[in-house]
Parts: sequence; structure tokens; C-alpha cells
Amino acid sequence: MKPTSQLISDIAKKIRYEITKMSHLGEAAHLGSSLSCVDLIVALYHVFLKIEPSKPFDRLRDRFILSKGHAISSLYAVLVSRDFFSEDLLATFNQDGSSLPEHPSPNCMPGVEVATGSLGHELSIGIGHALASKILTEPDKVVVLLSDGECNEGTVWEAALFAPAKNLNNLIAIIDFNKWQATGRSEETMTLSPLKNKWESFGWQTYEIDGHNIDEILDTFNKISKKQEKPIAIIAHTIKGKGISFMEDDNNWHYRIPTQEELLKVKNELGII
Repeated sequence: MKPTSQLISDIAKKIRYEITKMSHLGEAAHLGSSLSCVDLIVALYHVFLKIEPSKPFDRLRDRFILSKGHAISSLYAVLVSRDFFSEDLLATFNQDGSSLPEHPSPNCMPGVEVATGSLGHELSIGIGHALASKILTEPDKVVVLLSDGECNEGTVWEAALFAPAKNLNNLIAIIDFNKWQATGRSEETMTLSPLKNKWESFGWQTYEIDGHNIDEILDTFNKISKKQEKPIAIIAHTIKGKGISFMEDDNNWHYRIPTQEELLKVKNELGII
């Protein structure tokens, strides 16, 4: 039985607390960016992706690539929620000798597919996986989660042209459109809108959703689980720092590290016991 939307929401709350604690203990930035994509990654791993934690390198597994590698704490915490590795390791995030680096390296932990964080390259890596699966007539899907700021990169659009040309209907790109990048509003840095129209014009089947509405996320995943003729792009409108009132839509949390007092405040706000 698949998890309900309420269970997904409850898991996401716990993940939000865990990654805030990881940021505090590891003195690591990019918390706001990690919080914006939590609901999407939880829904992917608990409902959509066909993966087996006990066989993380199974040839026929679905593959998830977190292109915005600076948000890796969210993926680490979700992998723990699916029992890919022990929760105790989260306390070592970004510390010397840890297997959980602030930007991931290939197979640093089960479930981490590639090194990410050098923005603009990972959609092409996902295309390589998807193309290989098509050539081998294997059934797995490839999901790549990008940031909106990353869509400033020319390599993203080269990849976006290539995927429809090769009929990669097993490829899904999700854009975490939280409206911020490192030093300012995404739209003020470079005009992205109308982002949905751009992906459609490049030949992608495109959806536009609320990236925090679990029912809407699951409904969209259900639609694209059926046979598609084109690669899929999902424009997920999100809020940087989502789920923690004093962090929401505040770009200071791209760099700030929560104090012990703020961590306690987050725990109480999320109702974590």
C-alpha cells in the first residue's frame, strides 16, 4: 500500500527538522535551498521511484539525481527515511572524515548516484542514463531535480534540446522554482518566465504545480507513470525555507547557520517530539 498524502506530510516535517539539525551540527549553509525541495524528494522516494534500499545498485533501479547538490542534506535525510543507511550518520554531516559531505561525491553513501553541485551538468548526466536505458530497452526512469537558478546555464538548454530529439520519454526533470538564487531573486538575475512555455517549446511534456501540495505532487506523478511520448518537465513552484516560518522566503538562509536556540524553535514549530 502506498503512503497517504498525510503520511508524506508527516515524514516531510521530520525531514525538515533533521536537515535543520544537520545544518546546525555541521555548520553547513544552504538550509533554505534544502527546505524548498523536501516535499518533492519525500514524494519521489516514498511513492514514485522504483528502488530497493537493500539493493541500491540494482541495474534496473530508477535513478534520482539531485542536480542542486548544495541541497544534499535533504536527500541524505530522505534516504535515511527509506532505510538506505543509519540515521546516526546524519549527525556527522559536513564533518571531517564523514561519508556525508556538504556536496556529494559518487556513491559516498548508498543511493547517491553522482557528484553534484557544479550546476548545469547533471541534466546531461541524467540524459546519459536515460539514453542507455532506451538503447538496452530497460524499464527504469531517470529523475533529475534542478534549481531555478541553474536554468541560467546554457548547458541545461543544450540538454533540453537533446532529450526530445532522442525521444527520452523515460526522463523527468523537476525544477525547484523557489524564486531565489545565491544573491538575489531569480527573475531579477535573468528572466526565466514563462518557464513552462520555454520547456514546452523545447519539446518537453510540461506540468506546472505547487511543489508543496502533496496531493498535487502525487497526482502529477500518477499522470506521468503512464506511457509518455516525450521527456517530462515539472515546474514546481516552491518557497525557499518552506515549513519554518522565520526562514520562509528569506534568502539569508542560503548562507546562515541555525543556532541552538533556533533549532529548538524549529523543533517546537514542527511539533517534533
